[in-house]
Amino acid sequence: MPLRVTALCRPLPATGPGAGRRSEQGRELGAEIGGVDLREPLDAKTFGAIHEAWLSYGVLLFRDQQLSVTDQTRFAERFGPLQHVRTVADAHQHPAVMMVTNVEIEGAKAILPRGPMQFHSDQCYYERPASATLLYALEIPPRGGDTLFADCRAAYDQLPEEVRRRVDGLRARFVYDYGANATEQSRSSDPYAPRCEHPVIRTHPETGRKAIFVNRLMTEALPGVGAEEERDLLEQLYAVIERPENCHRHVWRTGDLLIWDNRCVQHARTDFDPRQRRVLQRVTVQGDRPH
Repeated sequence: MPLRVTALCRPLPATGPGAGRRSEQGRELGAEIGGVDLREPLDAKTFGAIHEAWLSYGVLLFRDQQLSVTDQTRFAERFGPLQHVRTVADAHQHPAVMMVTNVEIEGAKAILPRGPMQFHSDQCYYERPASATLLYALEIPPRGGDTLFADCRAAYDQLPEEVRRRVDGLRARFVYDYGANATEQSRSSDPYAPRCEHPVIRTHPETGRKAIFVNRLMTEALPGVGAEEERDLLEQLYAVIERPENCHRHVWRTGDLLIWDNRCVQHARTDFDPRQRRVLQRVTVQGDRPH
């Protein structure tokens, strides 16, 4: 069966979070890949087409997969070296696998168990944030727990010139503490929680496109910027990132595999009933130092 790439082009709904309409820039976020069974090794031509689509659309969806840990990690390794889990201990027997779940799995405690989660980019609080995240759905609640994506390339393109000038050359400090700010930002993070500084605007190492690289959950401060200006700049940047025309909502089905580009796409989670099981298997790929 030949590879099929179908643009998703579904923005957030016109009511509720992110109400509004889609713009031309938002049309490039997300594509479904058909005709691929990821249990099978991919030839160079097929993977090349997938990689090209990933760079273009930022988020790829593979439906109806039946993957083992070996299958998922083998596919992830085509994008680069795997990043071992560092934030939580005893996440999984495989050092690069973390179970994103609200129930205990094989003795490992629940990770990010309940509630909505603000927009963020995985591992931005480390020197080399993840380039790719692969999330595979094992159990999904009947409603809620959707993943929202925001295209930070489109957001950068939409920034007023005056705001671009203000943020040019600025850096942001990122911090993440699973205990204090697991799903929404808190100003009381553990002083020993991992933290790092990166450019507010980063350049994609493969495409050369610029993207906004601050996020509501993990951006702690803009060093060297006064408190009032900092709040103003961050709110302006967040507002553009989270415009509905720049966003896509993914409603999970069991067997879905999503891979997204953390260098230019942020993600968030909607609320769900914590009494319902939600179990997803996550693998990340080591990235570069943002510049």
